[in-house]
Amino acid sequence: MFNLSDMGTFMWAFFITLPLTLLIHTGGHAFFAYLFGSKTSLIIGRGGKLFQLKNIEIRKLYFIDSACRYDQLRRERRWKHALIYAGGSIFNTLSILIVNGFIHAGILPVHMFFYQFVYFSVYLVFFALLPVEYGEENPSDGKAIYDVLKFGKVYKEFD
Repeated sequence: MFNLSDMGTFMWAFFITLPLTLLIHTGGHAFFAYLFGSKTSLIIGRGGKLFQLKNIEIRKLYFIDSACRYDQLRRERRWKHALIYAGGSIFNTLSILIVNGFIHAGILPVHMFFYQFVYFSVYLVFFALLPVEYGEENPSDGKAIYDVLKFGKVYKEFD
């Protein structure tokens, strides 16, 4: 049962662990866009800009959301865009495997932080790959993958 003594865990879960998983997810999109010759920018959070480090913008509500923008690819191909859209889930899945591997190897301790990190990562992968539309021109990664492979529709900014 959740009680007042759990507030500390709640705070670092939502203000540290969740934004870290969002950064990894968005970084996955940016990695593949960069790999295919695009310039990228990452936005972590919502609201007014808190600060910016090169192409990463941190917003005041940094724990709520993230987005990736990219421009033209070196050679436009549908499969490249699909891989960019899948990049977030690929990076989250790799981070899950790495963290669990390090725990099993005894490099990392069994700790609530890593449990929550894996939990949020699985959550992101699951909901990112569900092919749903969150609003006009705002598809999930799974829907963007479907749209680009079936119809050739490209989204240059996505959450």
